[in-house]
Amino acid sequence: VQLAESGGDLVQAGGSLRLSCAASGSTNRINAMAWYRQAPGKQRELVAFINKVVGSTNYADSVKGRFTGFKDDVKNTMYLQMTVLKPEETAMYYCIAETDSAGDFWGQGTQGTVSS
Repeated sequence: VQLAESGGDLVQAGGSLRLSCAASGSTNRINAMAWYRQAPGKQRELVAFINKVVGSTNYADSVKGRFTGFKDDVKNTMYLQMTVLKPEETAMYYCIAETDSAGDFWGQGTQGTVSS
């Protein structure tokens, strides 16, 4: 499985960004996908988790109501719509795909920067 994120940009506080994660390869083996982020000097944290098997999406408490994770199975692409962004959410955003037996795969990341 190969993952390619895009959509990172510089926005002002309160603004919005939509990140994309395009999956290729053995996408039929993907059971779940997720978005993580890592801010400078901080640990990587889970932002949104999409369970493809049961069709559920879970979010970190800090982003509930502002971020929406969704997927387009036809395009094999996962998205993260982020609204009301805060400067402290400046981070490298990564997508991850969990497969049934082939392990986990990570994208290269896309940088989202929120100016105050």
